[in-house]
Amino acid sequence: MKQANTGRLTLPTDVDMVAATIRLKDLLGADALRDCDGTDMPEELLTQDAKIYATYYTTRKDNDWAMQHPEEIQQEYLISDRVTARGDRLRIELMKGFHTEQLKVNTIDPPGKWWEVIDRTTGEIVSPDHWHYEESSGEVVIDSIPYHQYTVSFLAFLIWDPVHMYNFITNDWKDAPHQLTYDVRQPKTQVYVKEKLKKWCEANPQVDVVRFTTFFHQFTLTFDDQKREKYVEWFGYSASVSPYILEQFEKWAGYPFRPEYIVDEGYHNSIFRIPSKEFRDFMEFQQIEVSKLAKELVDIVHSYGKEAMMFLGDHWIGTEPFGKYFANIGLDAVVGSVGDGVTLRMISDIQGVNYTEGRLLPYFFPDVFTEGGDPIKEAQDNWLKARRAILRSPVDRIGYGGYLKLASEWPGFIEQIGKVVDEFRQIHANMDGTGAYTAPFKVAVLNSWGNLRRWMANQVHHALWYREIYSYVGVIEALSGMPIDVEFITFDEVKAGIDPSIRVIINAGDAYTAFSGGDNWKDPDLVCTLRRFVDQGGGFIGVGEPTACQYQGRFFQLSDVLGVDRELGFSMSTDKYNTLNPEHFILEDVSADIDFGEGKSRIYAQGEHYQILNMDGKYSRLVVNEYGQGRSVYFTGLPYSPQNCRILLRAIYYAAHREEEMKKYYVTNPETEIAVFEKTGKLAVINNTKEERHTDLYLEGILKMQLTLAPMEMRWITYKEEL
Repeated sequence: MKQANTGRLTLPTDVDMVAATIRLKDLLGADALRDCDGTDMPEELLTQDAKIYATYYTTRKDNDWAMQHPEEIQQEYLISDRVTARGDRLRIELMKGFHTEQLKVNTIDPPGKWWEVIDRTTGEIVSPDHWHYEESSGEVVIDSIPYHQYTVSFLAFLIWDPVHMYNFITNDWKDAPHQLTYDVRQPKTQVYVKEKLKKWCEANPQVDVVRFTTFFHQFTLTFDDQKREKYVEWFGYSASVSPYILEQFEKWAGYPFRPEYIVDEGYHNSIFRIPSKEFRDFMEFQQIEVSKLAKELVDIVHSYGKEAMMFLGDHWIGTEPFGKYFANIGLDAVVGSVGDGVTLRMISDIQGVNYTEGRLLPYFFPDVFTEGGDPIKEAQDNWLKARRAILRSPVDRIGYGGYLKLASEWPGFIEQIGKVVDEFRQIHANMDGTGAYTAPFKVAVLNSWGNLRRWMANQVHHALWYREIYSYVGVIEALSGMPIDVEFITFDEVKAGIDPSIRVIINAGDAYTAFSGGDNWKDPDLVCTLRRFVDQGGGFIGVGEPTACQYQGRFFQLSDVLGVDRELGFSMSTDKYNTLNPEHFILEDVSADIDFGEGKSRIYAQGEHYQILNMDGKYSRLVVNEYGQGRSVYFTGLPYSPQNCRILLRAIYYAAHREEEMKKYYVTNPETEIAVFEKTGKLAVINNTKEERHTDLYLEGILKMQLTLAPMEMRWITYKEEL
C-alpha cells in the first residue's frame, strides 16, 4: 500500500509569516491553512493550493454592536461570598472578589425576579420583601438573623469575553481593546449576526472552511479581582443565561426558574455534582435551542458553498456533541484541542459530521515557547498519549494553533512535528478506513452523565491535571487506547436493563460525586440489578469510592460484590484480619511498585471470597473478589501510566472471565502496546516511552516475534505475510 506523505494537516499562519508558511506547508505536506486568534490570513496565502480555514466569532469582535445594545450582552449567574450576619441588617458587596473589567452587575432587569438571597444556615429563600439592591454602593441589604450566613445569586453582564481575556493575559497584550461578548440568542443580535454572516461569506470567497469559535455560550471562566482564574468549569452552563432565555425556559419546562438551578450552592453545577432534574431540564432546553439556531448559521455557510466547522471549546455550551440534538446542526466537521488520549476520543468519537480534526499540543503561545519552556517535550508527551487513542478511534485530521513564528524559530521543533505528522499519516494509510481489533465484549463506565459526557468523566477542564482527580482520569485515559469497546452508561440505564454485550462495568470516583453516584446507591432497584449482573457472570471494577453512600451499616453499597468497604470509624470495634496474597493473573506483567495515586485510606477486605493483591500496612489497595459466577476488582486509585494501563487491561479480562483471550494479540512489555487491523493484515506495536524497549509479540497465544523498539517507535508489521 502506497503511503501518502501529504494531507491531513492544518497549519496556522500570520501576516508576517507568508514565505515561512509556504516553506513549512511544503515541508510538512499541509493541505490546509488557518488564521489564529488575534491574527489575519495574509492575502498572499489565499491562492495557495490548500484549504483556507477562517476563524469566525459569532459572539465577539464587534464592540460597536455590543455597546449599542448593552441589554443584549452575554450574562452569567454569579454568587456572592457567604457572609455571616452579626445583627438584623446585613450588607453584601456583590462584586467583591470578581474582576470588574470582566463582569458588571445587571441593573437593567429586576433583581427581585431574577436574583435570589438564600439563608445558607437554614437553606431558605429570603423573600424579596426583605432585601433590596443599593446600586450606589453595589450592595444587597438584607433583613437578617444574627449569625446566619447569607448569599446572593445575581446576574452580571460579561463585559469582557472570557477567552479574549485569557488570551490577553497569557500573551501579555497591552494595547488590544477588550472584546465585549454579545448574546446571539437575543432577538436583535440574532437578526444582526445572521445578516453579518451572509455579508462575511460574500466578502470572503476564498475561504473554504468557516471555523465557528464556537456558537453562543461560553463555558464558565470567571476571573477574580487580580485577573486570576476564580472559577473554571469547562462543562459549566452559568454563562448561558439571560432573562430572555429564562422566560422561554419557564414556558418550555412548565415551572418557574430559580438561580439555584445554576449556581447550585456555589458549585455552579460542576460536572462533579449529581445533576438535579431542573438542571438536566435546563441543559435539554439549551441543547434544543442552540442546535436550532446553530443550524441556521450553518445553513447560511452552506448556501455560499463553504464548509462549517465547530471548535469544541470557547462558546461550545449547549452544543453537547454526544447529545440528542447535535447531529441536527448539520456541521461538516468538529475540531478540538487534544491534550491526551481522553480528549482525542472526545473528538474522534463524535458522530454526525463528515470529519474530525484534533489540534495537537503545544499551542504556539509564548507561555510554552519561552526561556525555561520545553515545547519539544510537550509535543512528544502529547503524541505518546494521543497516538494510542488514534489507533483505536482516529481523528481524520490533525493541526496546530497559535503563532507559527514561535514554532518555526524554536530549534528542532519543526522536525518533531514532522515525525508526528508522518506517523499520523502512516496510521491512516495502514488502517485504510478499517477499525482496530477490539475484545469480544464491551466495558461500560457507570456514572450520572453516561454518554452525554462521553470521555469527559472526572475532569474539571479537559486535560488539566488536578491532584484530586488524576487517580480517576487515569482509568479513562487507559481505556482511551485499549482494544476495548467502551460505553458510558447512567444509573437509570442500568435499572432499565444492562446490554448483554457489556461484560464489565466500571464505577470510579470520590463518594457523593456524579461519577461515584452518591444517593443513587440507596435505590434497591439499582443495587439489585448490579448484584444480579455480577452473580450471573458479569464483572465489576471499582476505583476510589465506588458505590459509596453511608446507608444501612455500609459505606460501599456493593461491598458484598467488591469484597471491600471503607472504615469510617463506625466499625473500629470489629476486628479485621486481612492477609496479602499477591499471586494473580492481574499482576503477571508487573515489574515495579504499583502507583495508586492519591488512593483511599482505611480500605479493608471483607467477605469469604476475596484475595488481597496489594496492601498499605494493615489496609488494602487492590482486591479481587468472587461473587457467585462473577468477579470484581477494586483499586484505591489508578493514575495513567503504561504499567497501570496493563494492570487495568488484565483486570478487565479477568473480571470478564476471558483471560485466555487476552493473548490473541499481545505484547509482553507493559510499556508497549499492540493495535491490529485484521481487514488490512497490518498491526502496529508502539513504544510508549522515550527509551528503547524490548517486547515479545504473541498472536493467537503463540510467541511470534521478539522486538526491540527505539524510543517512541511505532513498528508496522504485515502479520499475515511476515509472521
